[in-house]
Amino acid sequence: MYDELNELIPDVLKIAFKAGQAIMEIYENEADLGVERKQDDSPVTKADKASNAIICAELEALGTSWPIMSEEQKEIPYEVRKDFEYYWLVDPLDGTKEFIKRNGDFTVNIALIHKTEAVLGVVGVPALGEMYWAIKDNGAFMEAKGAVRELKVDLDFDLGDRGLKVVCSRSHITGSTREYLDRLNAPVLVPVGSALKLMLLAKGEAELYPRLGPTMEWDIAPAQIVLEEAGGSVIDEVTGKPMRYNKENLLNHYFVAYAKSV
Repeated sequence: MYDELNELIPDVLKIAFKAGQAIMEIYENEADLGVERKQDDSPVTKADKASNAIICAELEALGTSWPIMSEEQKEIPYEVRKDFEYYWLVDPLDGTKEFIKRNGDFTVNIALIHKTEAVLGVVGVPALGEMYWAIKDNGAFMEAKGAVRELKVDLDFDLGDRGLKVVCSRSHITGSTREYLDRLNAPVLVPVGSALKLMLLAKGEAELYPRLGPTMEWDIAPAQIVLEEAGGSVIDEVTGKPMRYNKENLLNHYFVAYAKSV
């Protein structure tokens, strides 16, 4: 059904790469990252703004006529966007806190949403020179050091297994997450920032990612479709079903991601 979206992938990859170059130019060469605080007290930098400007301009230049909703321009009223058939969902710099710490754990996130479902996703990791992408029913792929490989994961594990590798935030672990971890059998924590958490699962390098704290739709959608197409799953803790988007409230429900289908 979504085969025709394959034609978009080369262009969207170029857009994510160009945005990543702009981010890295600031990351590597500017002492002042231009950190400001938004109304919700989350940080925004010169790099967020530069990446957002590139992505929005380049997506518009594709001529698809699909609306764009970005973390940096999210004022589209629900009464308007609830009727979107397709729209772009963008986080120009996911992991701004990690960017400010200069630890490399940040990504460029671009998703195409069909009604409420992510059907195309691109996750760029500029500090590592990696790119991940997927289209619904067409598989998931990554490129690193010029080599492209398909991502396939379906790890054989149960939640009672000892020593499960569990991805967690570099910045904070909520009380709910700590309670979840306490129910596991000697889990091995893998701290990492941004959408890289879900990419580790897609590569089979960890089994679980419990996100029992706040995230926004643009944080997760592109990585979700990559993980799902690789064979994993991202399950909404409220509905018990895969995560869905374009809700009236753009704040995600808590979720758990698995490096297998559940």
